[in-house]
Amino acid sequence: MAVDPLAHMVRDMLHDSGQLLAFAWSGWTATWPTQLLAIIWILWVISWVVASFWSGQTKKHVMTGESLKYRFPILVGAILFLPWTGKVLGEKPLWQFGSLGIYVLAVLVLAGISFTWWARIHLGRFWSNAITHKEGHQVIDTGPYGFVRHPIYTGLIFGMLVTGIAVGTVTAILGAVLISLGMSLKARMEEGFLTAELGADAYGSYCRRVPMLIPFLPPT
Repeated sequence: MAVDPLAHMVRDMLHDSGQLLAFAWSGWTATWPTQLLAIIWILWVISWVVASFWSGQTKKHVMTGESLKYRFPILVGAILFLPWTGKVLGEKPLWQFGSLGIYVLAVLVLAGISFTWWARIHLGRFWSNAITHKEGHQVIDTGPYGFVRHPIYTGLIFGMLVTGIAVGTVTAILGAVLISLGMSLKARMEEGFLTAELGADAYGSYCRRVPMLIPFLPPT
């Protein structure tokens, strides 16, 4: 019996797609409820990218070479954080929380992400993914910016660290730490930039009143 070339090709495509999907949902995203953590982050990334079109006109930004200081640890951390890295390395979690524990940690991740969105909406057109000076830029010290100077970074760092702890693999934890380090470096660089752009009196006064990343701590 002759084999239909088209049917054979379709079967191969479905087989390849199945293998690709199986690899995409491998590592710490292979089982529920840790898959929920991945879904939360995927939805956040999609919504964040869509919202990036709502931003004011840039007046000045940090040069690309300087931004590598924080981009590099974030990139390396993101690679380690991906579930496929742990899959390729054959990693096993250092601990297990169980389903209830993962659900509780997922709520904490959602709390961190919600904090980033509160800050994003409150900042409005002054928001930017890079370190920039927007047209009409001014110091914002209300809403989440009254708790910390960089609430978006605070929410992301918190969510990333909680996710790393929930996953429990060495690469996920190390990846979360490196991403957090990169964001801390970005926050420091952004402060120097904004102090120079907005003035030491305006931004310096804000820095002396509000903590940088951790709420309720003395400002540094």
